[in-house]
Amino acid sequence: MELDEHKQSLLRLPEVIKRTGLSRSTIYAYIDKGDFPKPVKIGLRAVAWHEVKIDSWIKSRVA
Repeated sequence: MELDEHKQSLLRLPEVIKRTGLSRSTIYAYIDKGDFPKPVKIGLRAVAWHEVKIDSWIKSRVA
């Protein structure tokens, strides 16, 4: 089975902000409340989000 590379992409915070229109503080407040996908650690001080999870979250907010 071939993996879809697009769905495996990780997004850094600036791209998540751009796609959602939310501020950094709002994103982290939503994470704390359980209303936004949690990031994954990609380094000692770096996090990213799975693109497919962000896209799904956006679609759920529009619906």
